[in-house]
Amino acid sequence: MRVLLIGANGYLGRFVADRLLADPAVQLTALGRGDDADVRFDLATGSPGALTRFLDAVHPGVVINCAGATRGGARELTRHNTVAVATICEALRRSGCGARLVQIGCGSEYGPSQPGSSTAEDAVPRPGGPYGVSKLAATELVLGSGLDAVVLRVFSPVGPGTPAGSPLGRLAEAMRRAMQSGDGELKLGGLGAQRDFVDVRDVARAVHAASLSAAQGVINIGSGRAVRLRDAAGILARVAGYGGALNELDGLPHPGPVHATHTAHATHLRATIGHPRVEAEHHATAASPAAFPYPDGCGTWQQADVRTARDRLGWRPRINLEESLADIWMEAACRI
Repeated sequence: MRVLLIGANGYLGRFVADRLLADPAVQLTALGRGDDADVRFDLATGSPGALTRFLDAVHPGVVINCAGATRGGARELTRHNTVAVATICEALRRSGCGARLVQIGCGSEYGPSQPGSSTAEDAVPRPGGPYGVSKLAATELVLGSGLDAVVLRVFSPVGPGTPAGSPLGRLAEAMRRAMQSGDGELKLGGLGAQRDFVDVRDVARAVHAASLSAAQGVINIGSGRAVRLRDAAGILARVAGYGGALNELDGLPHPGPVHATHTAHATHLRATIGHPRVEAEHHATAASPAAFPYPDGCGTWQQADVRTARDRLGWRPRINLEESLADIWMEAACRI
């Protein structure tokens, strides 16, 4: 099976590439903007005609799109997440290769959901920021293209390679610095959000399964369980061997058990986990940290209904959050 992988150097793309390369039946070609791609091509600026000529030459049976942007303004997100997908769809329509398209979507397309609920694929998407809007627009382009296509809506990927600028990446880095300096207290903000974390290696398995299947439409990829960032911080402290106090600075009402000391009014902020610096990493609406402490425009709760992935792909998550966090910590601990 000839597979064209777009975005092989990205966070998800690297693990998808590893998974595909482990399959002796797959002949993999990587297309991207980097020098190490088999073919250099910028989807945001390249023409559909140029991509069509390449597709006709390589004649892949499957095209997997892992490319895209998670940060930046609305114009940049639209260019990399929506215009790029329009280019892929148009090139595939023009090409005679008849390839199947596997598009990587995102749980942010759904937007905020009711606490305690599980979001299924038939939920009406209401993205809470430009990132989710740009990804939803891409999904609609794929679904309306008439191609043999499936969109995998990946919720919150974690595990090795987690970007240092992500909420869990910042959490690990803050803990590393606290341990390095011998600080017995770690003050954290933005821990009230609950998210459905799924290991990036499980995501790669889902992409592989989707490539081989005949499933079409939208399929959620998640763990099916929401976890508070506060609880993730507790797990990370345990795997890291950090014995200091975790003092929380949210000032938000938190139903259920509290596993960290809550400090509503603090004089300084040591690490804001859920709300990154706006100028560098903000990719959701300009909402206040109190309303949206996790920067994906999805409010305080998100949990995937993953029954469709089980029924149509034969896929279930295998790697638990503790293992994912242990891998995140291993990389953070090795950072100088």
